[in-house]
Amino acid sequence: MQNIIQKVLNKFRNKSKAPTEGKITPLKKPSQNKRPTTESRPGSSQSEQKRRAYQRPSPQKKASPRRPPGASAGNDPKTQPAKKWDSSKFKVAPLEGKTRFHDFNLPTPLFHAIFDLGFQYCTPIQTEILPITLSGKDATGRAQTGTGKTAAFLITVITRMLNKPIRGKRKPGTPRVLVIAPTRELVLQISEEARQLAKYCTLNIVSVFGGMDYEKQKRQLTQAAVDIIVATPGRLLDFKRRGDLNLKKVEVMIIDEADRMLDMGFIPDVRKIIYSTPKKDQRQTLLFSATLTREVTRLAEQWTRDPVTIEIEPEQIAVDTVEQIVYLVTLSEKFALLFNIISKQNLDRVLIFCNRRDEVRRLAEMLTRYGINCAELSGDVPQSKRIRRLNDFKNKKVRALVATDVAGRGIHIEGMDHVINYTLPRDPEDYVHRIGRTGRAGSAGTSVSFADEEDAFYLPPIEKFMGRELKCIQPEDEWLSKPVPVRAKKKYKRRPAKKTASGTKRKYHPRRKRARPANR
Repeated sequence: MQNIIQKVLNKFRNKSKAPTEGKITPLKKPSQNKRPTTESRPGSSQSEQKRRAYQRPSPQKKASPRRPPGASAGNDPKTQPAKKWDSSKFKVAPLEGKTRFHDFNLPTPLFHAIFDLGFQYCTPIQTEILPITLSGKDATGRAQTGTGKTAAFLITVITRMLNKPIRGKRKPGTPRVLVIAPTRELVLQISEEARQLAKYCTLNIVSVFGGMDYEKQKRQLTQAAVDIIVATPGRLLDFKRRGDLNLKKVEVMIIDEADRMLDMGFIPDVRKIIYSTPKKDQRQTLLFSATLTREVTRLAEQWTRDPVTIEIEPEQIAVDTVEQIVYLVTLSEKFALLFNIISKQNLDRVLIFCNRRDEVRRLAEMLTRYGINCAELSGDVPQSKRIRRLNDFKNKKVRALVATDVAGRGIHIEGMDHVINYTLPRDPEDYVHRIGRTGRAGSAGTSVSFADEEDAFYLPPIEKFMGRELKCIQPEDEWLSKPVPVRAKKKYKRRPAKKTASGTKRKYHPRRKRARPANR
């Protein structure tokens, strides 16, 4: 037996001496690289042998180039996918009074993304502003969310970066495009739409806003070169002051919802940001606002160079694409009507607006009690939960979303055809923004509003602002039938007592509380 073991050991010794292809280089010095066998070290234990085995160096594979965080795959000429998309698949017939995306000389990767999104004809603001912005001119647009303005300026900047790529190495934290928006929700919406349009491009898109992990956003800015930054003013300034961000290479500056920036007191911060970018004759500047007041116009004159002004009437868009219904009800009838509208019409995704946070919380609890899966969205909800709940609502994991006007602006949810005003807003402009969550980009939508004893007083100002009378009706009795709450889960029952050996049940004796010793 010992002779057999000796032959096997000699065989392995001879193999170790023979040269092999792809031989692993030991981590130790050449003078110490001869590995002792178990026979030469009789005192070595089995556990120590295992430990040394784990220390063997593994074959080193060639590292693949790491994609920057948030980047999309494929447009760089060096990284073109093997299977190219055939643009002949995207056929749209010419239509009188309509402008096709075919009419613009857009890059193929961008054209492919537009095809995937199902866009065929341009919206009115896209028709008017794209020829101007694609030529490199500054522009001021009067348009609210839902008109297609976000896609308009994103198509402009993506076309610019693809047609004029920068060769060579770029420093991290030096964006080519900067988009400033007033709210976190609007930043997330713009970023998501940018990633959809840059689906077949190697563009690094970074979102910067407060309420989220600062260090995580810092890593996204500093690990790789950034192409597009979408940010709120406050958090963007924080990164700039700490030296993590350099705005001297910005080619396109976009300011979205300038009127709301003015109302929220962000203009001083925006002014500091703009002064950190190249001069206005060395960059392209696009400014959008729902209203072009005297203050907004003055800011546009300071920040832009000979801009072309495009105006789209927001109220007209809301009237044409959204069916508006107002139910005259009492305060006690509102919840029954809401429940029956959702359940009888089998609405799988509905956005419900309330004026106050406590109303949102109370209504969400009642809907849950009556078996409707819902979530609340208000200023009381932390930012991380807001994002999660919005995603659940978009993915139809949540049937109803009860919100304040936090969600009234800048939220784009594809395919949502019902908006319900549980309480009417005090500002007529907020009403337009609310119902603008549906009927977007020319699609049809329905807005339902409840007017009780108090809310009825706010109807005339809304009608005056919209320039038309609203359809007011009284619901039928069957729509006011009170729903039945869902039964709560049965409480846990105590298991029956076990039988003894004699067959009798053990008596239950409640445990007596021990008397505590007196303090000494």
